[in-house]
Amino acid sequence: MRTIFFATVAALLLFSTRQALAQNKAVDIEVEWNRSSVKGSIGVNYGKIKEIRVLQGKGSVKGNAFEIKADKAVRIKIKVENTNLDPGPEPTVVSIKTAEHPFSFFVRDVNKNNPIYIPAYQVVVLPVQDNRKYDEVEKEILMRKSRTKIQRIDEEMETSFESASRETRNMTVPIWLGTSRDMRIFEISESLPDAAIGEANIISPKRSSSPLRLEETPNGNVNYLYTMGRGVGVRNTLHRRLEEGVLPILNSTLKDDDVEYDATAFVALEKSPLQQQKGTDFLVADQYSGGHMFTEGQLEQLKTRTPAALNTAEETVLFFRSVITNRGAVPRYAWFKTPRPGTGWWTKSAYSFEDKTGFSLYGSGKVFCVSRLNGKPLPNEELALLLQPGEKAVVEFLIPHSPVSRERADALAALSYDQKFEEAKDFWLGKLHNAAQIEVPERRINEMIKAGLLHLDLITYGNEPNGTLAPNIGVYSPIGTESSPIIQFYASVGRLEEARRSLNYFLDKQHEDGFIQNFGGYMVETGAALWTMGEYFRYTHDMDWAKSVKDKLIKSCDFLIDWRNKNKKDELKGRGYGMIAGKVADPEDHFHQFMLNGYAYLGMSRIAEVLKAIDPVAHTRILAEAKAWKEDIRTSFFNAMALSPVVPLGDGTWCPTAPPWTEAEGLRAFYQKKGTFWSHGTFTVSDAMLGPMYLVFCEVISPDEQAAKFLLDYHSELFYQGNAAFSQPYYSRHNWLQARLGMVKPFLNTYYYTVSAHADRETYTFWEHMYRVSPHKTHEEAWFLMETRWMLYMENGDTLSLFRTIPRKWMEDGKVINIKNARSYFGKLNVSASSQIDKGFIEVKIDGDFFKNPQVVTVRVPHPEGKIPVRVEGGRYDAVTETVILDGFKGQGKILVYF
Repeated sequence: MRTIFFATVAALLLFSTRQALAQNKAVDIEVEWNRSSVKGSIGVNYGKIKEIRVLQGKGSVKGNAFEIKADKAVRIKIKVENTNLDPGPEPTVVSIKTAEHPFSFFVRDVNKNNPIYIPAYQVVVLPVQDNRKYDEVEKEILMRKSRTKIQRIDEEMETSFESASRETRNMTVPIWLGTSRDMRIFEISESLPDAAIGEANIISPKRSSSPLRLEETPNGNVNYLYTMGRGVGVRNTLHRRLEEGVLPILNSTLKDDDVEYDATAFVALEKSPLQQQKGTDFLVADQYSGGHMFTEGQLEQLKTRTPAALNTAEETVLFFRSVITNRGAVPRYAWFKTPRPGTGWWTKSAYSFEDKTGFSLYGSGKVFCVSRLNGKPLPNEELALLLQPGEKAVVEFLIPHSPVSRERADALAALSYDQKFEEAKDFWLGKLHNAAQIEVPERRINEMIKAGLLHLDLITYGNEPNGTLAPNIGVYSPIGTESSPIIQFYASVGRLEEARRSLNYFLDKQHEDGFIQNFGGYMVETGAALWTMGEYFRYTHDMDWAKSVKDKLIKSCDFLIDWRNKNKKDELKGRGYGMIAGKVADPEDHFHQFMLNGYAYLGMSRIAEVLKAIDPVAHTRILAEAKAWKEDIRTSFFNAMALSPVVPLGDGTWCPTAPPWTEAEGLRAFYQKKGTFWSHGTFTVSDAMLGPMYLVFCEVISPDEQAAKFLLDYHSELFYQGNAAFSQPYYSRHNWLQARLGMVKPFLNTYYYTVSAHADRETYTFWEHMYRVSPHKTHEEAWFLMETRWMLYMENGDTLSLFRTIPRKWMEDGKVINIKNARSYFGKLNVSASSQIDKGFIEVKIDGDFFKNPQVVTVRVPHPEGKIPVRVEGGRYDAVTETVILDGFKGQGKILVYF
């Protein structure tokens, strides 16, 4: 025992000694620039510079500063003491602080086999024993012919939904049914293969996302259980589909051997036609949504508005019908259980079922369900029914959102299911008819565009016909950031009234000082909401609206300016000077975040555009403030990038990085400081979803700048799987950048990998996160819709780009793309493309009802097999991008591309 003890102690002492030596080891590093002169200084974090020596070239070293000139290349040697080369926090970082191309690196990353090679900066970092020159290192790395993830994507076939879905998660999502504008929602969770929802189908009435609670339950969440077929077996044979593939009317088919149950469910009003619905007061709906925030004044308003909103003259009603058919050659039994309270067989509730009426009642005497069999009252809550071959039976039930009196139940029992079904169908089709008509030659995407618009509309709550609307984002209240794609898609498809009324939500809830904050303590909403207001004005040039809200727009801008002025402190110069601090999402990171400031600048910039048309003096002032803010952000960003350690890419090169906020030493995911911040199912939240990529999207950094390429390069290598971010991929703005740069294959890779994993493949409903939390998440769905819009048309200054990143297969023979009455920054847009490849050409027609003509229109016309045209009519052709360019566009155009 003593021998083992002393051996253990000796081992521990040896380990401790080695660890101490590693942490205090002096390290020699050599840096070579492939240029003739370099001037700068060396900094170190968690270590100490012992010596800097010139190895190649002539110059001087004073302290940590150096200046060297040479005929071709400059090389120095750096000796660093007191280093920490171990994994974990507080690693030694060396910063090369040159006027041009400064950068930093982890000393522990310096390696002969994989040297730090940054071709964009023409520099290599090598261990002291490595005598290779820059040219030799470069040649050796290029000979490896390794590729980054983006380069590999570009070498592969274009991604399709089919190819992506073979590799991605297949997630099913509970479906929400309702009537639009009204917060009374029914959530239906069926017995799906990947859903841990229990033993039966569950119907959950909700007020927005809050569970309905009743005295009868007693004040517990209201749920109703029902089931069809013999039970949960070894096979999943349930399949679902929306009515016509797009309407919020749920169709499901359950095949229980020979017996088939074809069910349809939708929501209508108890008495009135859906076209006469009144909706729910937006502030009351907000109260029942997750994460809401109210001022004292808004809380006072709710005291009177809530009772009025809840005491409605009629209920919304869930209508359900199952047509049960024996498909076999012999008689077969069918089973059905009509809804009862609870989520399992063990649930005990005070309720009863009346066989004479088919009513299900609570102990209070109120009716919560009316059930019918072949048009007559259902004779029992649970039913076994023998069907002859080919025979059908029809089971129906109607559930009012809140239980009703027996008298009202009698009226429900007399309602015609077929009449209500046709009414609901016409109602939703009417909403589609009043929007832009977009047709693409891929059935799933075509349906998702239409279904997506109706999913957004379903939970945009407010009073009809003219009340303010709350553009909810699923279970949550509207957020300036997350509601932005919803409102912008409304505008894109010509639903301008919905867009304007949704913007009023943020203006109506604006604080007295101009601050806009509606959700969970997020500090980013003011800038993001202003940006969307500016986008609306770009689509509409709605002068009357702009004039009516001008004072509120200026108030919010002044709030941001005052907030920014409080951060103009000497100690923040270069590291957050003139930048606001606060959290942008759930993580409590109250720092000078680039996302926060990017949105603030973008919002101010857009409002300056609005003011140019209605108040030139205010325009000049706000624009000057926005430009100064942009410069301060850029100063801090480039300083932060210089101090953030470089990372290796798949092609053997290394790439500069940038932290999510100015206070950080580097990527948060690298744990340069001690801490724990894993959240939302990933280590990458702050860097990938809330990080500096937003500076490109928010127009602080141009997509054409080298920094934008760096951001995209290291994000794609470190933070994406299938070129999609983890956990909540639609928070990453890299696909906007890929679209802007015309990166067709990477764009499609992100597009299809993300949507195939994120959305229910049958009903097209989205989760919020990849780990199945928060259903009917319209923020995610709206960004999918906006990505589809960018694929079809995208503006850049005075240029309108069409079909910039469409799949090549969309131009196969006989396929067409039609866009009718869409909205752009230039006005109303109509485009049609028809592929007649078998006849040797593709035709594109453009007809714009523009209030301002784009100077240039570009139309990408990819041949499905990649062939080069033999002749082009209607514009000049760029073979590299497969694009026809129409200069001096006058509003109409026709292109013929011959192959």
